[in-house]
Amino acid sequence: MSRKRILIVGGVAGGASCAARSRRLNETAEIIMFDRGPYVSFANCGLPYYVGDVIVDESKLLVANATLFQERFNIQVCLEHNVRAIDRTAHTIEVENLKTGEIRQEAYDALVLSPGASPIRPPLPGIDLPGIFALRTIPDSRKIRQWITDHQVKTAVVVGGGFIGLEMTENLIHRGIAVTLLEQMPQVMPPLDREMVTGVHDLLRSHGVALCLSDGVQRFDPAGDGDGLQVTTAAGQIHRADLVILAIGVRPENQLARDAGLAIGERGGIQVNAQMQTHDPQIWAVGDAVEVQDFVTQTPIQIPLAGPANRQGRIAADAIAGRPSTFRGVQGTAVCRVFDLTIATTGASEKTLQRLGIAYNKVYLHPGHHVGYFPGAKPIDIKLLFSPDTGKILGVQAVGEEGTEKRVDVIAMALQQGATVFDLEEAELCYAPQFGAAKDPVNFAGMIAANHLRGDAPLAQWSDDLWRSHFLLDVRDPDEFEQGHVPGAVNVPLNTLRDRLATLPSDQPLYVYCEVGQRAYYATRVLRFHDFPAYNLSGGYKTYCAIEAT
Repeated sequence: MSRKRILIVGGVAGGASCAARSRRLNETAEIIMFDRGPYVSFANCGLPYYVGDVIVDESKLLVANATLFQERFNIQVCLEHNVRAIDRTAHTIEVENLKTGEIRQEAYDALVLSPGASPIRPPLPGIDLPGIFALRTIPDSRKIRQWITDHQVKTAVVVGGGFIGLEMTENLIHRGIAVTLLEQMPQVMPPLDREMVTGVHDLLRSHGVALCLSDGVQRFDPAGDGDGLQVTTAAGQIHRADLVILAIGVRPENQLARDAGLAIGERGGIQVNAQMQTHDPQIWAVGDAVEVQDFVTQTPIQIPLAGPANRQGRIAADAIAGRPSTFRGVQGTAVCRVFDLTIATTGASEKTLQRLGIAYNKVYLHPGHHVGYFPGAKPIDIKLLFSPDTGKILGVQAVGEEGTEKRVDVIAMALQQGATVFDLEEAELCYAPQFGAAKDPVNFAGMIAANHLRGDAPLAQWSDDLWRSHFLLDVRDPDEFEQGHVPGAVNVPLNTLRDRLATLPSDQPLYVYCEVGQRAYYATRVLRFHDFPAYNLSGGYKTYCAIEAT
């Protein structure tokens, strides 16, 4: 083993995992970590819950401290040290001790950059007024908690409806604070397709959140009475707040790399190869600051997720140690809990596939998370995207109260392995009444898609509008039809369908729907056996209502 000197800039998921892995691969290397903050490894994802008093002990957020790294791994950690510059010719970095002001040079054999990303603070009027915060670190969360206490906060505006924005909204509501949520897009959770989050919009409103979509912030001002803030939107709306949380997103910390002449990608991340190596053979980069490849679309992507950052840190350590490990790319597997709903996704969304011109098919389904006869079954709204040629899985989105992330995790692993919808049909998963069904929602998603590809039960989509100019058949029971139906639909209940075939037109396509798709599937099979050109409208009336709500 060689006596390498490995310097790591930044901790948390990427840098800390690289340091620990490097030690496990090389006992004699000198490993030093530098971090601008007071903590080397902490749980970013837990910060909203610390603000919301769900996590009450701040120390629980600390994954590892400097003492543990020193004693367990023989890794030196220099906290509150800012790396100011890289001299690639001399193989040194310039480091400033933020506590003493001392500046020194440190030599390296291998340098790993893990500077992370910083919250976006757009140059809006009033953006630096007191009471406006972003949440990225433990000190950030501490300041927000202190502001809530000192100013007896009763109202808040959260800017941005992504993961952090939704989690902060829930946690502020948990503390009895009235929340207005501003989102410039026409939906919360932009990684998902719009129709998949209409239920999330309803849930937020049901918890008293003032949800303002398609409207961004224009400026911040002190409130007229001098106490609190006034938030003015692009549409001219004015919202009063004692506290503002900026959750607009993050930007890669790339200045150190840029100043050193390292290549920066089109999305602002540091460019790396499959071994997380920059174009300088002695410098690697990992985590939120890098630009990697989307596993599904094979396009550049910059996505701040802890799981990929951890794996990237391990791969950089392997590469430094001479191992041939490579990073396969990011598929964007993510989950968020908002009040009673779990929102999960992996792979590409429909809007991404459309933007890139990638061919796809899709299915919607709304199965229970376990068998209906066992108490407590909850529906999961699922959207599966797949290749129309091979059935290869391209992505999935799911929203539900229970068992949602389990199904997305299963499909995420299938996607990683290049599986198809035919593989989902055959997936053997755990079954007991309280956990699932003999045909799990994952199986159902595969079966519906596979039946379409085989031509057994061709699907049609509500979003295509073809059904509007042809015969629309509702096969639900009459009482369901009377409670609500698609305008222009003709009601022929499934149980009477065979007796009423003569009343149906055979010279045009028949578009069939029920509540969620199952009865329409049965009806489509009957109709096709009798030579009717029938198509099952995917997801049924429930999906129609979600799409119409957008």
